[in-house]
Amino acid sequence: MDRFQEMQVFVRIAERGSFTQASEDLQIPRATVTNLIKRMEERIGTRLLERTTRAVRLTHDGEAFYQRCVRLLADMEEAEGAFRNVAPKGLLRVNLQGTLARHFVVPALPDFVDQYPDIELLIGEDDRLVDLVREGIDCVLRAGTLQDSSMVGRRVASLEQVTVASPSYLDKFGEPDTPDALASHRAVNYVSSASGRPLPLEFTVDGQVVEYTLSSIVSVTGADVYTGSAVAGMGFVQVPKYRIANELATGALRIVLHDFPPPPMPVSVLYPQSRQLSSRVRVFAQWLKDLFANAS
Repeated sequence: MDRFQEMQVFVRIAERGSFTQASEDLQIPRATVTNLIKRMEERIGTRLLERTTRAVRLTHDGEAFYQRCVRLLADMEEAEGAFRNVAPKGLLRVNLQGTLARHFVVPALPDFVDQYPDIELLIGEDDRLVDLVREGIDCVLRAGTLQDSSMVGRRVASLEQVTVASPSYLDKFGEPDTPDALASHRAVNYVSSASGRPLPLEFTVDGQVVEYTLSSIVSVTGADVYTGSAVAGMGFVQVPKYRIANELATGALRIVLHDFPPPPMPVSVLYPQSRQLSSRVRVFAQWLKDLFANAS
C-alpha cells in the first residue's frame, strides 16, 4: 500500500474516531488498517493517534500531520483529475434535508447517475445539524441561513416562502392585514437545531425584513410536523411555497399577508472549511444548482 493510500486511511480514522468505522468506510480489513497505522507511526517516528477502549483521538503531532494530509490528498485528487481528465469516481456521502430530498433531489437522481456513473452515492436524510467530519459525510444540503462558521456554503437556490394558516384558525382568530396585527395571534414555533431557540417569523416591510415573535402553544423541530401543526389549526407558519402545494390546492392552508412576504429561503450545499472541494462534491453541487434552476 503506497503512502497516498496510507494518508487516506489515516485521515479517515482521524475523522471517524474509529479504526473499525474507517475500515468499513474504505472496505479494508480492520487488521490491515491497524498494521498500516503502526507502520506509518514507526516510519514517521511519532505517535499520531491515541487509542483508548472508547475512542481514537489525534495527538498534537497527529493533528498537525492530519491537516497536511487533508491538503495533500485534495491536491492529489485535483491534480489527477486535471491532467488525466478523469471523470469523478468513488463514494460520495451526502446528507439531505428531507423535504428537499423528496421533492427535488430523489426524483432526479437517475439523471445524476447517468452523468456520473462512477460515483456511488450514500444518502442520509436529516433536518438536524450534523458533524460532517466526525460522521464521515462529504457534504449536506440544507435550507436556511448558514449558522456554523466552520462550514463553507455554496448557494444553489432561493425558494419563495409564504405565511400560511388553516381556515379553521383564521375563522376563529381572524385574518391579519398587517404584521403589526399579529400581536393577538399565535404561531407554531420552529426550533433551530443549531441554536435550540425558536425562529421568529419574518416579513418584508417597506423593503426591510422585520422579525416578529408570536406566542405559541406548539413548538416543533421537524418540517413535516411544522406543516401538520398549521393544518391542525395551531397557528401561523412560514414555509417554502413548494412544500405546501397540495395543502394550498385543497384549501387546507391559506396564504396570508401577501403584501408582506417572508424573504426567500436560501438552499446551500455545505462542506467542512478544512477541506478543499473534491471533484465529487463539486459536480454534485453544480448538478444541484442546475436542478433547482430548472425547477424554478
